[in-house]
Amino acid sequence: MEILIESSGATQILIMFAMLVGGLAFFMYGMNVMSNGLETMAGGGLERTMKKVTANDFLGLFLGAGITVAIQSSSAFTVMLVGLVNSGIIQFGNTFGMIMGSNIGTTLTAWILSLAGIGEGNFFMTLLQPMTFAPILAFVGIVLRMMSKSEKKHNLGIIFIGFAVLMFGMELMSASMVSVREIPGFDKFLASLSSPIIALLVSTIFTGVIQSSAATIGIVQALALSGGITWQMAIPLVLGANIGTCVTALISSVGTNKNAKRVVMMHFFVNVFGSALCMIIMYLLPIFGVDWLKSVDVRMVDIAIIHTLFNVVTTVVLFPIKKLIIKFCTKIVTEGKDEKQHTVFLDERIFNNTPLAISECRRLSNEMAKHTKTAIITSLELIDGYDEQKSQFVRDMETLTDKYEDKLGTYLVRLSSNNLSEDDSHAVSRMLHSLSDFERISDHALNLCGTALEIKEKNIVFSDDAKREISIMTDALKEIVNITVDSFINDDFEAASHVEPIEQVIDKLKDELKSRHIDRLQKGECTVQMGFVFSDLLTNMERVSDHCSNVAVYTIQQDSPKLDTHKYLRKVKTAAVGNFVEEYGEYEKKYSLD
Repeated sequence: MEILIESSGATQILIMFAMLVGGLAFFMYGMNVMSNGLETMAGGGLERTMKKVTANDFLGLFLGAGITVAIQSSSAFTVMLVGLVNSGIIQFGNTFGMIMGSNIGTTLTAWILSLAGIGEGNFFMTLLQPMTFAPILAFVGIVLRMMSKSEKKHNLGIIFIGFAVLMFGMELMSASMVSVREIPGFDKFLASLSSPIIALLVSTIFTGVIQSSAATIGIVQALALSGGITWQMAIPLVLGANIGTCVTALISSVGTNKNAKRVVMMHFFVNVFGSALCMIIMYLLPIFGVDWLKSVDVRMVDIAIIHTLFNVVTTVVLFPIKKLIIKFCTKIVTEGKDEKQHTVFLDERIFNNTPLAISECRRLSNEMAKHTKTAIITSLELIDGYDEQKSQFVRDMETLTDKYEDKLGTYLVRLSSNNLSEDDSHAVSRMLHSLSDFERISDHALNLCGTALEIKEKNIVFSDDAKREISIMTDALKEIVNITVDSFINDDFEAASHVEPIEQVIDKLKDELKSRHIDRLQKGECTVQMGFVFSDLLTNMERVSDHCSNVAVYTIQQDSPKLDTHKYLRKVKTAAVGNFVEEYGEYEKKYSLD
């Protein structure tokens, strides 16, 4: 694309400025669209992979580079790290390799953009230029968005469209620089950049304002097309872009814990240290007779080389002293007096990364399920002998599950308004339905604690038959809770299918036990007071099994477009033959009262 500017003076400056700003807007918007598309395609696998490899610095290096290449934004990756460390998912000391890898991965953008400056007159090299194939990718992207029903192809279309918009923005910025040397005062501007310190500060401030080092590097590459940009100017401009990009992570760390702030400090330190080292080397080179930095103009590809060498050299230099850097950041960022560890915490920094946010919600939902399981099993132990310490533990678990339901439920409702994939939508719906059932199970655990306390305070002693019956009911309840929670955590559809037969057996047990209790009451073998307590135990146990049934159905139906618990259960219960009937018979025999 070639744009001729024949105006002069103020009009010429206005047109060039509008093209530059417009190109920057297209560039950053395209980068954001492409990044979102890539993140959606990657899904929650990013977080799971990060958890597995963070303990190994070299694997973390490659992972950080790979993810940054994938999402095309080192700032977004660093913000993601801040959120994960703040949530306690990743340890601060394990982020060093990923930060260094992210710095290297972000250089890919400059290499892609540099293709626009090579291959003049060569047919094959011209085909490789971004502006040659970007319109084709835009067309393919639009076709995929409009014609395809596959969600993955939709996301691929978004990526193609984002890349095309990005390249259009880059071309606009480049075109704005075609006649830039004719602008009065431009030579003075270039003269000011001949001072490495000024060039470094200008680039740092500009990158901090727009919060995109890729955009700054793109502008420097566009400026290189105008000529007159020497290595002595280009190097500080690139260094400043690397320092300025730390602003995004710095802003994201507001309100985080000490370890999250240390991640930002580490990111800032490595970039500043690397920049200072390069600046010192650049000032020392003339002493050894290297003076071509001031006279030789750089090309677009040279900017990419500078960007890559800076990050690679910084990584090589700093890797051996990783422990010292971690120790330095730990001492600089100390723990606040009022800082508390969050037990249930969903970081807002990962909210816009939908797959990662859903993965985090899933992790916390699993934690809630485990706490619920522990609470109900502990409460059942209190029936045989009340213990205040165990009772307090159940109360604490009930309070904790309330917090889980409140924070997770609110977060998931907000998350459901995002542009969710079909799988993500099913996952969010399943979690929202299951949270209330887990919370209700913990409520019944608390009720059982109260009943156990009443048994102790009133010195209630059940008959041997009643004790045996309660023991059988307790064993059945423990089994259904274990299967329910395990199947929920592991997405085990087959295991979840075993829940409903047990639930039906527990329903039958409750009715039979109440009938036997009435017989004992009529024979004078039991008191009315005992009857109330006995009935409370049975009611709470049976309702726990009902909630387990709900959770199991959500697990079985999570791939269905609509969760319909009652419809599914009616279908299962009315079946005259099949696995349900067989399993019901087996559980009925296992938990027989006779």
